Amino acid sequence: MEKDYTRDAKIFKALCDEKRIHILELLQSGEKCACVLIESMGIGQSALSYHMKILCESGIVKSRQEGKWTHYSLNTEGSQYAVKRLLELTTPDKGKHLHCCK
Repeated sequence: MEKDYTRDAKIFKALCDEKRIHILELLQSGEKCACVLIESMGIGQSALSYHMKILCESGIVKSRQEGKWTHYSLNTEGSQYAVKRLLELTTPDKGKHLHCCK
């Protein structure tokens, strides 16, 4: 059975953009309203929504509604999973070898 890498792809997509990395850095100090992120980043609401959709789909960020504004924060479980997968994927596994067909 083939492994499903969909969740991993969403995580690494979330981390492969400078603006999304900046957003993660801003969220390190705690939950932020979308209005604060828009002002801090100097981007429009639609650009922020695009980036937040990707970050939330990855599981690294979570959101909650309060009135007309959305508030974002880091999701501890999602972040821990991302770190775990990065380590798993980048640590050599001496037990698994694919051999060339010579």
